[in-house]
Amino acid sequence: MMKYKVGIVGATGMVGQRLVGLLQDHPWFTLRLLAASARSAGRSYGEAVAGRWQMDSPLPPAVAQMEVQDAAMSARIADEVDFIFCAVSLPREQTQAMEEGFAKLELPVISNNSALRMRADVPMIIPEINADHARVLAAQRRRLGTARGFVTVKPNCSIQSYVPALSPLMDFEPQALQVSTYQAVSGAGRRLMDWPQMQGNLIPFIPGEEEKSEREPLKIWGRLDEGQGSIQEAALPRISAQCVRVPVSDGHLATVSVSFRQKPQREDILARWANWRTLPQRLGLPSAPDPFLVYREEDNRPQPLLDRDAGQGMAVVLGRLREDPVMDWRFISLSHNTLRGAAGGSVLTAELLCKQGYIPHK
Repeated sequence: MMKYKVGIVGATGMVGQRLVGLLQDHPWFTLRLLAASARSAGRSYGEAVAGRWQMDSPLPPAVAQMEVQDAAMSARIADEVDFIFCAVSLPREQTQAMEEGFAKLELPVISNNSALRMRADVPMIIPEINADHARVLAAQRRRLGTARGFVTVKPNCSIQSYVPALSPLMDFEPQALQVSTYQAVSGAGRRLMDWPQMQGNLIPFIPGEEEKSEREPLKIWGRLDEGQGSIQEAALPRISAQCVRVPVSDGHLATVSVSFRQKPQREDILARWANWRTLPQRLGLPSAPDPFLVYREEDNRPQPLLDRDAGQGMAVVLGRLREDPVMDWRFISLSHNTLRGAAGGSVLTAELLCKQGYIPHK
């Protein structure tokens, strides 16, 4: 197949760096453009990330030699690539203006940012769960006045372990959900070695995370209303979330308790998890893990160090399913926050949208 020409806007940050690694040998995508702020523009990518390359694998030599473009030069970027991944660190209003500005230049945008997540005509996609929400792009294109350009977003990394675990169980009608997430330092774009305050410590507050964790799942589980051109958020389950930063390099772990209108049996839950093979797996998308959900029987699993790389970091690992004395059931879930939760989830979304024809070649 003819490869898509791809750009990364926000290429020097942690998510941008992770995208560089994922796109280096991608079978469908060719990395053609790297863009960042004006202070990095005009330098080679190797120079721009010197002393702050945060990936375990070395910087690919061919990418190191690429010149970083100014992210503000949107028209030039739109001329050079078929679509972009966007992972910038800007205030909300600036991010919204940038992403919709690219879309209005007829450039599809796969965003890692939160600025447009809750806009009703912007799909917030976990490909295994709500791929059908991409149909709202027709309404978004009408609003933007575009034929090809659009913005789609990925959800917050903190929800991407427990939302997939509950999605096969939605016909049992979950009513209430209590979740605590224990989030790795890479979720803040940091490394343990560079964050001495995290050594032997945890921080019981992450700005904005609890609000996102309580609302974003309701959009993921929401109803596509094509007549209104919007995603209507689900009313249930009610969600109570607490989010804690912990001294772990990668991997967000969640403890979950849930009550249902129709309480399922344990064997029903395990069977749903084991057999949940969804559209990305059926389509054979390059980044789709198979299986998506992995249940560990050991009492002390999942663990970030042992389980975050399951399915090349794209699977969700579950464990410790047991009855709850207050709710109905409780379990532990784990996902790799910069792969499934960020860059990898964006790449999988792009694969899905390309496969379904939402991103044509120029």
